[in-house]
Amino acid sequence: MSGDSTTIKNPENGSTKMFAFDYSYWSHDSFQENGEGVFTPRSGSTKYTDQRRVFQDLGQGVLDNAWQGYNAALFAYGQTGSGKSYSMIGYGPNKGIVPITCEELFKAIETNKDSQKQLQVSFSMLEIYNEKVKDLLVKSKQATEGLKIRQNPQAGFYVDGLRNVPVRNYKEIEKLMEQGTVNRTTASTNMNATSSRSHMVITIRFNQVIRNAGGESNTRSSDINLVDLAGSERADSTGATGDRLKEGSAINQSLSTLGNVISALADIAGGKKNVLVPYRNSVLTKLLQTALGGNSRTIMIAALSPADINYDETLSTLRYADRAKKIQNKAVVNESPTDRLIRELKEENARLMAAVGKGGGKADDSEELQRLLRENERRMADMDKTWEQKLEEARREWERGHGGVDHEEEQAEWRRLPYFTNVNEDTQLSGVIKHCLRVGETTFGKSSTATYIIRGLGIQEQHAIIKNSGSKVTMEPVKGAKIYVNGIKLKAKQELGHLSRIKFGSSCLFLYVGQVSERKANDEKEYDYDYFMAELAEHRGVAIDLQTPKINESMENLKSYVLFQEFMDLLPQISEANAISLELNKGVKFEAEIKTPASHDALQHGGKEVIIQVTNEKTKKVWIWSKEKFLHRKDLMEELYCRYMDGESLPMGRDTDPFWDPVEDIFLGSCHIMLQSLSYCVEIDEHFTLHNYHGKEEAVMRVKIFPLNDKGEYLGDESIVEPRELLGKPFNFEISIPECMGVRWCSEDRSRGVYCKFTIISKEPVKSQTVWGKGYCDFGLKHRVREKKVTQEFINYLQTHSLVVELWGSQGGPYQSTLNEEDQIHQTFNGSNGHAQSDDVFSQLKNKDLEIEHLTKDLDAMKKDNFNLKKKLDKQQTQIDMKKQRRGLSSAPPVVDVSQASTTDVGLDADLAQALRLFFKDVKTVQAQITEIKEYAKMSQHGSSDNGNIKKALGKQEQKLHEVESKLSGCVDSLKESVANTLRKAKR
Repeated sequence: MSGDSTTIKNPENGSTKMFAFDYSYWSHDSFQENGEGVFTPRSGSTKYTDQRRVFQDLGQGVLDNAWQGYNAALFAYGQTGSGKSYSMIGYGPNKGIVPITCEELFKAIETNKDSQKQLQVSFSMLEIYNEKVKDLLVKSKQATEGLKIRQNPQAGFYVDGLRNVPVRNYKEIEKLMEQGTVNRTTASTNMNATSSRSHMVITIRFNQVIRNAGGESNTRSSDINLVDLAGSERADSTGATGDRLKEGSAINQSLSTLGNVISALADIAGGKKNVLVPYRNSVLTKLLQTALGGNSRTIMIAALSPADINYDETLSTLRYADRAKKIQNKAVVNESPTDRLIRELKEENARLMAAVGKGGGKADDSEELQRLLRENERRMADMDKTWEQKLEEARREWERGHGGVDHEEEQAEWRRLPYFTNVNEDTQLSGVIKHCLRVGETTFGKSSTATYIIRGLGIQEQHAIIKNSGSKVTMEPVKGAKIYVNGIKLKAKQELGHLSRIKFGSSCLFLYVGQVSERKANDEKEYDYDYFMAELAEHRGVAIDLQTPKINESMENLKSYVLFQEFMDLLPQISEANAISLELNKGVKFEAEIKTPASHDALQHGGKEVIIQVTNEKTKKVWIWSKEKFLHRKDLMEELYCRYMDGESLPMGRDTDPFWDPVEDIFLGSCHIMLQSLSYCVEIDEHFTLHNYHGKEEAVMRVKIFPLNDKGEYLGDESIVEPRELLGKPFNFEISIPECMGVRWCSEDRSRGVYCKFTIISKEPVKSQTVWGKGYCDFGLKHRVREKKVTQEFINYLQTHSLVVELWGSQGGPYQSTLNEEDQIHQTFNGSNGHAQSDDVFSQLKNKDLEIEHLTKDLDAMKKDNFNLKKKLDKQQTQIDMKKQRRGLSSAPPVVDVSQASTTDVGLDADLAQALRLFFKDVKTVQAQITEIKEYAKMSQHGSSDNGNIKKALGKQEQKLHEVESKLSGCVDSLKESVANTLRKAKR
């Protein structure tokens, strides 16, 4: 920042862009904290701009406009965490523009000594979330559809039924703002509709009623709109690229429409004709129509993040502000005789009554006329009241809502008792709610019988029991309740330590503040929302995958920190998505993972990124979503859940279901085979382990790469050459992938399949056939590469690159259930009838039959493998005997114990024979069990004995299958161990 200009530098290429505004402020560093906790510029530094300076430049202008009778508006735009709420509201003693403006307004009012001038101030506070308006000054439960937006021919759009509370001093405004913040915090805990997702609009209506010498009164009015917008990173979240659900969520509609309105108004200011300004496309832009393009003097604050990792978002905000500054409003003084206002209302009432009396119109029109008539009568009655009457009514209503308890009395209890205080993503909403833990038992839950009612995803009727003995506090989870203490899941009663971090359900975060003797000044500051998320992430093992960075580390570790931050930001979103899935009975589970692009790159380059694995636990199908797609779907899930909570009927079709997706192939793992030896014409024939993104083993694959001559024949070991000898000559080689063993993907579900693929020298990917339902896959893949003339570039490629062989999983193959696979994925929370359940069980029985067939085929394959193994062992024994004979011919035989030698040879054969005999004996038992299971399956499907309890029949069959699988695995392991021991003896 320099003067009125702001310069931004691209961290990747060093290029700069400059933007000019009315003011440019720097408030990131170069400050100090005085004894009162207020941030002021550090001595000798003129760089830092404090809150008072911002008010003098911006807020004072808003006040001056209000005194002159102009409407004024001030709104803050920028990404979450950039300082919008800090600029508008402030934090602690560092008050923002809103409280300072209110304070200065009442200071000026108190100096008014003119008896003929009455100054009236009223206050309203609302929140917009999911295109619904909520009055933050109403403590009781509000209608689920929110307050209605109406339009008046003279006044424009307004909120019908919004409380407009008369206030007499700044202290009353403070109380109202605190009440509104508490209501907003409670709502955010229920559905995580934090300030990053919702908009807050504070309106201060300032009226100056002036009486002249003739006794006539004149009213000069001003509406001051102070708007704290949602995080700008949500502005483009109206649809995810590549997602089948293109439509966006109503949650982000207001912010995206605001951008369209500002662009349209900027075009009009630039001289463009016939531009339609889409005010009516969202609730926010309807209410801000006057502020944006009408009768108002408007100020916009663009809050920026100085971090280089936020370059793209910061540049987007600067461009947004650059368009907004082109808008030109024509504000006029709002001044009119009070008597004329009353007369106009009476005349309008007469017209409305006449229209209602005529009748004959549509029912909707008649209802609208009645509503307008009632609204006019309310306004007339309001104007008939004196200002003192309005203030007295507001005071009585406040006392009714708060039981006459003074604010200081409310605070006294938590100052002497241990308590839970809320933690929110928005620092303005943290520490607002305090639940005191009195001596004895305290319960938390969503039931009306709980001591403290907490609502939100994953919260049970009775969720936690806290006991305060006077000296220590313990917490115990109710059965099935999800509670985390200091990042670790709580399973039994546990004593809470001072500043323990508590998480109830999926999103309710609290900090436990212990006994008074344990507390220290400002010891709560460290434990903010980011601390909670980092702790939860680290206890899930994420820090190990990401290598949690330390301070003053390299740029590479800085990227790791950015990724770690992304992961932490996703954790609460994933937790909520899982809770929504559970409540709607979708059976879908979401898990965040770290994707390593190096798994696909031949040079093993590339950074990491966060992806989301989606698993349908009912059908065992798996999907991989990008972060952007998940956030888009999450918004749609929230919208669906809100409709469910409001009692609306939900759409049944899968086309609009955010939990549903068509089946897709899944990346399982990969291996890298260095090609350097191929440049020396050395063949490769090895078994390689394929690892997934977590580094865990998925399978073992045999890969063979053979150099070939011009006729396509294999070259022997004698063909080794120096790479330079290949220059200018043709070169051929063959890549062969005969088999893959121990495929975990198929072992978990026999309806799955796998295939492998690779890309060589930037050509089209080579893909094998898909093998279904087998842990051992015979791919038989062969691919020949012909290079007509070897160049130095080709040799460099072989010496620096690796062959990346990827293993991919397919789903819904030829052995899937007869129940429609898409119907399995698309489950609704309404349940299904008994007939459908019966069909589903019999389909699962058929699946079990197919699994038995697979086991039989695997058994046959093992027999063949055992036969081949026996032949190899015989061949090896023959070679050993021949080597012994050759050694005997070349030198004198050593003196040995003949009986001992013969005993060793006989022992080898005896061991092998014993191992095979035991194996085939066990295999016969397995075959008998398979036959028994097949007969039992036929009886279950065609007989009637077990049809009364199909689940029991299915359970028996599953148990038998488990026994068969365990027995078969034991047979094979025993045989392998015996053969290995025999071979070791042979080598000795």
